[in-house]
Amino acid sequence: MITKDIGNIGEDLAKNYLEDKGYILIERNYSWGLGEIDLIMLHDDIIVFVEVKLRKNDLYGRPRDFVTPNKQKKIMITAENYILKNGLENYQPRFDVVEILMDNKYIEHIENAFP
Repeated sequence: MITKDIGNIGEDLAKNYLEDKGYILIERNYSWGLGEIDLIMLHDDIIVFVEVKLRKNDLYGRPRDFVTPNKQKKIMITAENYILKNGLENYQPRFDVVEILMDNKYIEHIENAFP
């Protein structure tokens, strides 16, 4: 499988998991400048920017460990653009991570994963 296919599988799993928790998908794979946001979802009156990290196993660390400070900065700048572009300033933003380990079918939703 190529990386894009694996990424799509992870995003599908995360989207379904969050929708089961009452989240509503607004947009998928939003990109701007040098950043991309995997899932943008609405939960109550919070706009949630979700980074999805899928790994086969945790041999080299937890998937969440790969959301580096540099990656976080790119996501936050891209989210700011999305909010301004779509007139969503009245919504409270939040940055979450969904980590998935394929070998044991583990999925965890980490709310407020970074500022």
